[in-house]
Amino acid sequence: MSYYLNSENHLDSGPIYVRENGQLHMVNLALDDVRSSLQKPRPFRLFPKGFSVELCMNREDDTAQKEKTDHFIFTYTREGNLRYSAKSLFSLVLGFISDNVDHIDSLIGFPEQIAEKLFSAAEARQKFTEPGAGLRALQKFTEAYGSLVLCSLCLRNRYLVISEKLEEIKSFRELTCLDLSCCKLGDEHELLEHLTNEALSSVTQLRLKDNCLSDAGVRKMTAPVRVMKRGLENLSLLDLSCNPEITDAGIGYLFSFRKLNCLDISGTGLKDIKAVKHKLQTHIGLVHSKVPLKEFDHSNCKTEGWADQIVLQWERVTLEAMKPQETLESRTAAHHFYGKRARTEALGKYPLTEAHMTSSEKLQFYKEKAADCHGPLSKHEALSSQESKKGKKRAFEEPEKEQSSSSQSSKQKYVCLAVEDWDLLNSY
Repeated sequence: MSYYLNSENHLDSGPIYVRENGQLHMVNLALDDVRSSLQKPRPFRLFPKGFSVELCMNREDDTAQKEKTDHFIFTYTREGNLRYSAKSLFSLVLGFISDNVDHIDSLIGFPEQIAEKLFSAAEARQKFTEPGAGLRALQKFTEAYGSLVLCSLCLRNRYLVISEKLEEIKSFRELTCLDLSCCKLGDEHELLEHLTNEALSSVTQLRLKDNCLSDAGVRKMTAPVRVMKRGLENLSLLDLSCNPEITDAGIGYLFSFRKLNCLDISGTGLKDIKAVKHKLQTHIGLVHSKVPLKEFDHSNCKTEGWADQIVLQWERVTLEAMKPQETLESRTAAHHFYGKRARTEALGKYPLTEAHMTSSEKLQFYKEKAADCHGPLSKHEALSSQESKKGKKRAFEEPEKEQSSSSQSSKQKYVCLAVEDWDLLNSY
């Protein structure tokens, strides 16, 4: 009995019963108090007795426990049992670097295949949506990979994204297509000034439709090209439609874009349309199109690159931050209840919307030599050839007028380099 009580690794067989005179008596009841007094504290366990994978997944508040579960891949078998396997060392290292991607010094010279996986891992963890770390991380990728990160950016009707993520947008380099339509930027917006930097000299397609631009904004945008031959010098497509404050004088600043193949100035404040058509044909070689050009269709401009999903994340975050505007819906309901007119009715009467504009009112131009800038329509080509022949006949019949116009255009070049232009250039 003493050996049984002093043994540490004994097995508890449960209560012992003895039959005496036809009755059962429990023998080891008296031994329970002695055994409990002699029982030693249990040794420390690395895992609790009921440890399971389900227990680890439910404890989300503990950060250390999260790190343990991140090292496993959880799947289900055919029988419905939960199964887990360890992740590879490469995926573990990739996850650690993506969590601390903003602390990387540089990615220049790093393989593109591994960098793309690192970018997607950081994007899945929404590192680029963080206010400070996201900008630093994005700059590391854009300075090393340029157009691979983003080659085309569409920000149509996304003024909130531009206002909240302006620095991130300015970090993109080597963009070839940029769509800023219907953003109401104005002449003094910081992004409009950023367009003239050397970082965006690769832009070939620029859409600035319905941005409240005037002659001053066009003059500011073309100043580096007119004087120093840098900035948007490689521009081949430009959309300035639905900007009613751009007049005939503002169109004259576009003559510095020598590589321009397609131009849309529909819905602008032009007074002498015939004179503008003639100037565009003589200075840049752009011919008015009788048929709407497919290049100005919005479906052709999309966000392309590694960061195509980041723009959607930015938009979702900004919309979630603007959710308190649900009170505005109750206000509009109250306006309808009390018979007041909504403000949207006034906006619907805006005369320069694309729906109210017919094909005859569209002022779209293309370069006759470039076959890619117009649709495959034989009628279209025939009309352009007739216009070019008429222009050649007028050139032979009136040589003196051309010389006078060329002398005037040369004078206009010198007039463009005024004191105001130099003030603009000094501001860059």
